[in-house]
Amino acid sequence: MARSNRSRQSDQGPFPGEALGLPEQGPGSIVGMGRRVLALFVDWVLAAGLAGLAVPFGFAQTQNFLTSGVWQNTATAIWFVLGVVAVRLFQFTPGQFALGLRVASVDERLYVGLGRAAARMVLIVFVVPALFVDVDGRGIQDRVTATAVVRR
Repeated sequence: MARSNRSRQSDQGPFPGEALGLPEQGPGSIVGMGRRVLALFVDWVLAAGLAGLAVPFGFAQTQNFLTSGVWQNTATAIWFVLGVVAVRLFQFTPGQFALGLRVASVDERLYVGLGRAAARMVLIVFVVPALFVDVDGRGIQDRVTATAVVRR
């Protein structure tokens, strides 16, 4: 006798994203923490490299650039702006693009707007909200902004 879908859910529990109407596997399904952290690392390396370009173009002094905190602040500002603009325009950051991810709106809105993308990045800057995830694997930044990181 074949098991019904209802018995599968009671045996194994709901899958991440089911309550949001997302598929269990494939495009549009919730992504695990490992790929999201790797995408964040790629984005940060890109922002740090762009911040390093501040020295040859004269935006920072070479002697104090690394020790004064200017480099870290510049890299954070670049990472923030890059994340907000990329999510608003393309639905993914460069790191998410490289790993086949995107930020999806899980409410009735079609796209993630500029305000929600900025709010999401502000929360990610503080790191801690991203560490606390719900049963769907979404961090506080995604719950507050009604978004989810899913496979492209």
